Amino acid sequence: MKIIYKDGHVDECPQDQELHVIRHTAAHVMAQAIKRLYPQADFAFGPATENGFYYDVDLGDQKLSEEDLANIEKEMRKIVKENLPIKPFILPRAEAEKLMEERQEHYKVEHMADLADETEFSFFQQGEYVDMCIGPHLTYTKALKAFKITQQSGAYWKNDKENKMLTRINGVAFRNQEELDAWEKEQQEARERDHRKIGKEMGLFMTDDLVGRGLPMFLPAGYTVWQELENYIKEKERARGYLHVMTPCIGTVNLYKTSGHWDHYRENMFPAMEMEGESYVLRPMNCPHHMMIYANRPHSYRDLPMRIGEIAHDFRYESSGTLKGIERGRHFCQNDAHLFCTPEQIKSEVANVCDLIFEVYKDFNITDYRCVLSLRDPADKKKYHDDDAMWNHAEQALREVLTELGIHFTEEIGEAAFYGPKLDVNVKPAVGAEYTLSTCQLDFCLPAKFHLTYVDKDGSEKTPVVLHRAILGSLDRFMAYLIEETKGKFPTWLAPTQVKVLPVSEKTLEYAQDVTEKLSDAGIRVVLDDDNQKIGYKIRAAQQVDRVPYMLVLGAKEAEAGNISVRDRKGETTEMSLEDFIAKGTTAESYFEKNEPDVKLQKYDQYADAYNALLDGRGDAFSTDNTEVLAWAKTNKGFKVGITKLGDEDTIAPAVQKGNKELLDWINDEIVKLGKENFFHKDYEETLKPVYGSDVNPDDIVVEGGQL
Repeated sequence: MKIIYKDGHVDECPQDQELHVIRHTAAHVMAQAIKRLYPQADFAFGPATENGFYYDVDLGDQKLSEEDLANIEKEMRKIVKENLPIKPFILPRAEAEKLMEERQEHYKVEHMADLADETEFSFFQQGEYVDMCIGPHLTYTKALKAFKITQQSGAYWKNDKENKMLTRINGVAFRNQEELDAWEKEQQEARERDHRKIGKEMGLFMTDDLVGRGLPMFLPAGYTVWQELENYIKEKERARGYLHVMTPCIGTVNLYKTSGHWDHYRENMFPAMEMEGESYVLRPMNCPHHMMIYANRPHSYRDLPMRIGEIAHDFRYESSGTLKGIERGRHFCQNDAHLFCTPEQIKSEVANVCDLIFEVYKDFNITDYRCVLSLRDPADKKKYHDDDAMWNHAEQALREVLTELGIHFTEEIGEAAFYGPKLDVNVKPAVGAEYTLSTCQLDFCLPAKFHLTYVDKDGSEKTPVVLHRAILGSLDRFMAYLIEETKGKFPTWLAPTQVKVLPVSEKTLEYAQDVTEKLSDAGIRVVLDDDNQKIGYKIRAAQQVDRVPYMLVLGAKEAEAGNISVRDRKGETTEMSLEDFIAKGTTAESYFEKNEPDVKLQKYDQYADAYNALLDGRGDAFSTDNTEVLAWAKTNKGFKVGITKLGDEDTIAPAVQKGNKELLDWINDEIVKLGKENFFHKDYEETLKPVYGSDVNPDDIVVEGGQL
């Protein structure tokens, strides 16, 4: 592929630059097409991007429709067919400014004024169109083979909200039609996976401009998923010594002046609210509140590390063009935490955070990600806290820790938080560009700003180091990621509806109601579809809309036998008892899907079938009630129980009719009394020890006094 440089020489294009040159040329061809159709157009910037190209243009009062975009693309194809030569030329400053003024290119004139040190400027021309540009470009417009205009949006001149809003017209360009076709196929897949589309179909969340753009509202089904994610990560954090707090969604302006956010982050914050002579803002993050919690009382080195966690509601003023469902909104909930530690504890705490990140990724089968050490841009004094010594120390400290931990990472300048460097874990979703999901930030700055201290071993006061970290990022974005990765087919433990009961006709409705009640009593999220629709329609709705893991199709045969017909997502149907389904089809499966996603599960209708699979080598392990597996292993040589307790413990206990509180209280009191006598252990010795033998610990089976 031949390209032409600004000095006029023509050469073969380096392979790694081909797409950039193609897309840069496409931007110029698009600008020419726009100028032909809208002579008043005043152009700003039109670069190639990683995924395509765009041009920002001032069209005056002209608003573009989808039909207008199609016409611009049509005109581009006409220009390509004209096969116009693309030629460069260079002008001294005065002549360059005169040319742009004559062509009414006001934004280009302003841009030249910003480049005060430049004495000359390069231009490229095709036909009647001239653009200030450094190139390189294709040599003829006909060399542009495959392109498409994709969308329009708004963009501020120089990315400054104080400036005029321009029209940004986006497009894509590729080497050939095959690459464009592949891209369009990927886009179709992206549309099918789009969490906004699936979220609407499944009734997970909604938006309404009357509420406000970027302010999604979670519906019951979506909030169920949200709560399960919250419970999941809090359980993980509690196991690692995190203490959870709750803090307000607003704070005084002085709070954010103290933290530095007012100076470095104000453009992303909502405007201040004046009340009773005091200024308040909706918080964009939680760091200042957590700093104040630490400062609430004196601390010793013995208190550290101190890990404060919160699922916190935050608000950021994102531009309307960046808003995208629950992936990017103006309100979101961070899985946030701040770890206060000594300098000596940095390595172990960073290691702990990284371990938690990768443990979570394993649970959710997230494998396509990369680690980035995000550093400051030393030249940008406006964006970053101005303390070179602090920055050098913090960046080197985090770099050394990550290296020692054996974590492979790349470095990126200008991506740090304003107060410190950070490890960003960027995931590559099923479709689209990568984005940051998890982060761990090292901060020497805010603890000093808030005058945080602890008393060290020698009695001296020292300033703690703070790690800012988010594992799921925001629950909103993480949920959006999961929706698009799974196409809404959540694992059973996370699914908003785990089971949908589908009576074939009204004749089996009563039986279906009974099944539904029993499933609900067992703690399973179940919905009864009692609509007067044909069973085929109900199945399709459950599969394609609700995306439920299990459907119970109940006809006359099932009602008569007292069984259920279980249909899974693969369309496979199994007959079994309701009891077996509750015991094996949901509880155990949910546990392993949630905690051990790499374990390949085999499911059987009967216990005997499962045990036979273990005996003949089809299975490697069996999970069920510990009382059962302990007895089975005792009577089957070559097998042993490796894990006696797995997940949350449950017990077998007496049951009474709902509402009979008198009997319930009496039984509970008696169990406590019997426990004081060690009754249940004595009973075990007399009745069950001959079965289990001396190899089994009675405490693995017996619950004394009703207390786990």
